[in-house]
Amino acid sequence: MSDHEPPRIAVSVDVAVFTERDGRPMVVLIERGNEPYEGSWALPGGFVEIDEDLPDAASRELAEETGLEVPPSALIQVGAYGAPERDPRMRVISVLHWAFVPGLTDPVGGSDAAASRLVPLEEALSGHFELAFDHPIVLRDAVAAAGL
Repeated sequence: MSDHEPPRIAVSVDVAVFTERDGRPMVVLIERGNEPYEGSWALPGGFVEIDEDLPDAASRELAEETGLEVPPSALIQVGAYGAPERDPRMRVISVLHWAFVPGLTDPVGGSDAAASRLVPLEEALSGHFELAFDHPIVLRDAVAAAGL
């Protein structure tokens, strides 16, 4: 790489979708169907297409991996995560979004998600679910942003 070429960096989105069931806050998680972290749980998300805005990518990835339709306008951007080793495949910067959706239907795994489910937030934060990437940090930040 010359001094004039920018580094190759991928951009992704992560989505924390919250709802409430029986008075308990819940979060949508997916079980990863592919490496890296195959079999681990994660927030829905994925790579941004070259012609997509960030909220559009977040809405698309959420629908592909969970079957849940949340419009881009309902997603609130929290921040970006760019630690050099956060993704073992390559340098990836991810932008986190969150939404609270009352009466959310049950998610269904799709695309590269082997499964998807609503998980009690307390359980997701407890370490019971082995969250992939830096998603323990990302989820805590989404919870703080949402005021949950």
